[in-house]
Amino acid sequence: MGERRVVHRDETHVFSDLKGLMACASPRRSGDELAGLAAATDTRRVAARMALADLPLATFLTDPLVAYETDEVTRLIHDRHDAAAFAPVASLTVGEFREWLLSDAVDAAALARLAPGLTPEMVAAVSKLCRNGDLVAIAAKARVVTAFRSTIGLEGRLAARLQPNHPTDDPAAIVAATLDGLLYGMGDAVIGVNPATDNVEATTRLLDVLDDLRRRFDIPTQTCVLAHVTTSIAAIEKGAPVDLVFQSIAGSEAANRGFGVSLALLAEAREAALSLKRGTVGANVMYFETGQGAALSANAHHGVDQQTMEARAYAVAREFSPLLVNTVVGFIGPEYLYDAKEITRAGLEDHFCGKLLGLPMGVDVCYTNHAEADQDDMDVLALLLAQAGVNFLIAVPGADDIMLNYQSLSHHDVLRLRHLLDRRPAPEFEAWLGRMGLLDDRGRLPPAASSVARRLLAGGRG
Repeated sequence: MGERRVVHRDETHVFSDLKGLMACASPRRSGDELAGLAAATDTRRVAARMALADLPLATFLTDPLVAYETDEVTRLIHDRHDAAAFAPVASLTVGEFREWLLSDAVDAAALARLAPGLTPEMVAAVSKLCRNGDLVAIAAKARVVTAFRSTIGLEGRLAARLQPNHPTDDPAAIVAATLDGLLYGMGDAVIGVNPATDNVEATTRLLDVLDDLRRRFDIPTQTCVLAHVTTSIAAIEKGAPVDLVFQSIAGSEAANRGFGVSLALLAEAREAALSLKRGTVGANVMYFETGQGAALSANAHHGVDQQTMEARAYAVAREFSPLLVNTVVGFIGPEYLYDAKEITRAGLEDHFCGKLLGLPMGVDVCYTNHAEADQDDMDVLALLLAQAGVNFLIAVPGADDIMLNYQSLSHHDVLRLRHLLDRRPAPEFEAWLGRMGLLDDRGRLPPAASSVARRLLAGGRG
């Protein structure tokens, strides 16, 4: 990039490299301050954004933030770059790219064509110049559709992951929580359990429980036990009913190594899942979770700000054509996102960056109890994300995950968003809700009627 100088309010600000410029241009967040990367003053932050706005977008193709020779994520980003797709914006600066994205000429089709030509660093850079409203307006134009047994991401739809976790993996409790969620129309994205014990036997037992429930009611969705990818591969080899393979990922080779994964291992897992041919309307078989601060917490961030490192994780996800990707936005804690303002901004950034890169983005709208945030803040973020066209949200009974010990959204919260904004479940799942008698005469899902609940609990099919 070369040294850049900006004079702002009679102060001269010098940015010696691209990493420093990107970090100083980021909105304030505790993780970057912890890492010693953040702008020391708001004036310096504004100066960095001025310099970033004038930076040619193509700079990111010649000045990698993490060395190509030592990082397989960087090699993936640059080796997969589609120059032809990039051509329409290749001459723009980062600031001009923001204006282009906001223009009326840019629609879902244009963004879909552009996605293979964008790198994570490009979308992270332009996000730093956007206000929250810009992040919502631009992301709302993007449409990324994936499918397995249900189709996720269609316009006018809002899917939900049903998350019936239990601290001892009690099958009866997990089934009860799942049925509760189904009564409120949750689970069209996935019925996904975070196992308290990560081994092949425990994972297979939970997979069998979820698959039995799905087949019993002929539910057009997919199930997932969010065990480590190596556990899922071993379960597949033993004949377990694996729909989706899950893995947490990050934006550098070293951070992924900390998760016990590599690009080669993820490719092996995807091939194993595809070999089962369990999908009915599509073959997207991977599920990835990410979160700002993951690379920093592993000391594997290479001096890059946490939001840009998060966007680099999306290049990993994009390589494997996932059904679902979600950022667990406030889960890591206030050391990385201190309060509701930072959590809200991060959730909108992550959704925006993932969508521009062509990913089916969802968000776990969540926080830990030692963060400066509460459920009112989560209501605001969820409403913004729904307006931004988020593919799916995560719903937990009572908004309180009793196994992972954090706060998320409840079934009622997601249902309220569907009613308020006229968002419907995935089409295959919506048809199933109708067959089960769970929809009213307007096609909406009201609070569960006791007669329907008793029939569902008793095993009836309508």
